[in-house]
Amino acid sequence: MRGRWRGRRVGVLMGGRSREREVSLASGAAVLAALERKGYDAVGVDPAEGVVERLREARVEVAFLALHGRFGEDGRIQGLLEWLGIPYTGSGVEASAVAMDKLLTKLLWRAHDLPTADFWVVSGAAELAELVRRLGAPVVVKPVYEGSSLGVEVVRRPEEAEAALERVRPYGRCFVERFVRGRELTCGLLNGDPLPLVEVVAPGGLYDFHAKYHGAATEYRVPAELDRRLAREIQGACARAAALLGCRGGVRVDLLLDTAENFYLLEVNTLPGMTDHSLLPKAAAAMGIGFDDLVEILLDAAPEAREG
Repeated sequence: MRGRWRGRRVGVLMGGRSREREVSLASGAAVLAALERKGYDAVGVDPAEGVVERLREARVEVAFLALHGRFGEDGRIQGLLEWLGIPYTGSGVEASAVAMDKLLTKLLWRAHDLPTADFWVVSGAAELAELVRRLGAPVVVKPVYEGSSLGVEVVRRPEEAEAALERVRPYGRCFVERFVRGRELTCGLLNGDPLPLVEVVAPGGLYDFHAKYHGAATEYRVPAELDRRLAREIQGACARAAALLGCRGGVRVDLLLDTAENFYLLEVNTLPGMTDHSLLPKAAAAMGIGFDDLVEILLDAAPEAREG
């Protein structure tokens, strides 16, 4: 039923303590404005400090999560809200924690025969350099827990290994993934149902943090120009990939499509961006779902708080 949380105080959680704080504030501001246009009693809450006190002071009865990165997408805020008995949008504690761990996610996908790029865990620069030398091809070093392409390094030659690992080190644990040259796609899911695929064409072929949030030259093709059969196959795989993790609400699965039309799942975003650059709203718009309606659909999907 549309509008099931009308009459309840909605707290839009935005900001937080992750490296994606500024993006989260932009997402939260857009969501808050949409809820106000829809006539909801909504208030912004920044959980960076004293989150329990802030939630209680704001008299929040249901939470719309517009947080990104650690402390927002990793299951911690979800667990706190469950402890407080406050319903919230997005995936639950377990799904959020697993999806935030890119390495664990890929291990689960591989175990269930879902296509993902080859990956390795290396002990240091020497092992990484040897891997690049043996493959004779570039690899990507990624932080296990970050989003928005933060800390991602492409290593093309063995001699680049040490410097790349030093740059990734501040982001914590990392892993190595085979570099896939091809088209960058994303599949949004709304309550388990796939939305039209979006192709991202970034200048220089690198959709990094700057291109995602500050680059005006990035092109978005919605829907992506693909053979209909291939598009359906990709959408089905993305839906299975998210369901395997137990995701719910609004979800985005990122992937790459190589020149032979093989696709490789990269990661799941359990709290996708909701800015004017964001991909989930673009995909929803291609289905005729406006931004304000999308926000209400996501809010409606928040389950009632569980007792006990």
